[in-house]
Amino acid sequence: MEKLKETAAAVKHGVQETVATVKHGVQEASTTVKHGVKETAATVQGGVTFAKDKAMATAADVAERAGHAVEGIKGHIPIMPEGQTHQPGSEAEMWTKPEFIRESYVGADKLFGRVALITGGDSGIGRSVAVHFAREGADVFIMYLDEHEDALVTKQLVEAEGRRCVTMAANVRDHKSCCEAVERCVSELGKLDILVNNAGIQYYRSSITDIKDEDLEATFETNILGLFYMAMAAVKHLPEGGSIINTSSLAAYEGAPHLLDYSATKGAVVSFTRGLSEQLASKGIRVNAVAPGPIWTPLIPATFPRTAMVPWQMHVPMQRAGQPSEVGPCYVFLASAGGSYFSGQVLHPNGGMPVNS
Repeated sequence: MEKLKETAAAVKHGVQETVATVKHGVQEASTTVKHGVKETAATVQGGVTFAKDKAMATAADVAERAGHAVEGIKGHIPIMPEGQTHQPGSEAEMWTKPEFIRESYVGADKLFGRVALITGGDSGIGRSVAVHFAREGADVFIMYLDEHEDALVTKQLVEAEGRRCVTMAANVRDHKSCCEAVERCVSELGKLDILVNNAGIQYYRSSITDIKDEDLEATFETNILGLFYMAMAAVKHLPEGGSIINTSSLAAYEGAPHLLDYSATKGAVVSFTRGLSEQLASKGIRVNAVAPGPIWTPLIPATFPRTAMVPWQMHVPMQRAGQPSEVGPCYVFLASAGGSYFSGQVLHPNGGMPVNS
């Protein structure tokens, strides 16, 4: 009987300890969740997912940001107004991160062993193109303006796909820098098969009389002269079967009253694409363009007033902004054997807007 009492007491004590442990575990879990929610709320309220000064960012910070960037945006959600003060904008500073590639995208070696140079390849559509190309087996050279943190993240994303990536900070407005970028690409990656002219800027202005001379010059020098400079340098190295892909815009076809000079340059990109296509056809080099509609990239918060962001994303039939992940595959198609009979053409990932291309 005495042993039975001792056994019962031991069982009771064990049960009490187990209950206390469970309660303690629940309290710790609850505290952790609450702390996590508070941290998340503070981060969002601060406006930057990783709130650190760009100039002070460490390699660890950038690696962490790259990990979160992979998650992207799930589903089609409205883009909430936000702003930046410096264009072409930084993806690192965006509250709502663009989705650059879908988790479901499976590479098929469509660009295996090829080398691509992408201007404006650090973020937005350029980042999407870089990662899609890498997943399809290409090495990538990225030319960007001054978004060093974005460029490092994209480099890490390309390398995570098992491909090489070289970055270079330079302005496509400078002819010498364009030549240097091409030469570095060939020197460090061995060759050049694909040129993607994606760098671009824009200035939102209500009236033509509000356009400043310096802004007008910067827009044309970046958006069209830069394409000339890059192509001039690249054609010396592009082989038969090579490809040039230029980024135009829906604005080239429907006009954009608040982006008048930008629209003009994007129309020029289409004409440039068609003319250069005819010129290079005999060499076996194809030249095409992609004309995206409203796509959520750093250029939007860096140039649009917040009040214009909702109308901007709602004016296409699909009534939403597109993601870079919905544009990147267009460049893969045009650069790959799948687009071998395409030249002088324009693809239109624009949310359903009918255009005469």
